[in-house]
Amino acid sequence: MQVIKLDETNEFTPGQMKRFFLVEDSPYFKIINFNLDAGVTFPIHSHDLDGELSILVLEGDGFFLGAHEVEIQARKGDILRSQIREPHGVRAATKMRIVVTIAPPI
Repeated sequence: MQVIKLDETNEFTPGQMKRFFLVEDSPYFKIINFNLDAGVTFPIHSHDLDGELSILVLEGDGFFLGAHEVEIQARKGDILRSQIREPHGVRAATKMRIVVTIAPPI
């Protein structure tokens, strides 16, 4: 077992996205914490492989982004689930902390 203290990753870089790897070597999944300053976009992208991902909003407000200019309101406690192949991204309206889980890991 491992306890990860997300309060210790509560750091922001002005005008940028900061990335913390929480679990990076599991053969089953990967968990990554991203902190986006207000106004920062985690660009829409996809991966050419099968699997699923989730994006959990820990703090802040913004939008989950998808193909064809899709924008879905994203608030604290919201989770987006999608296929890894499906285009996905995030835009922060306020300082925003998200946790991305990817299975299988990429």
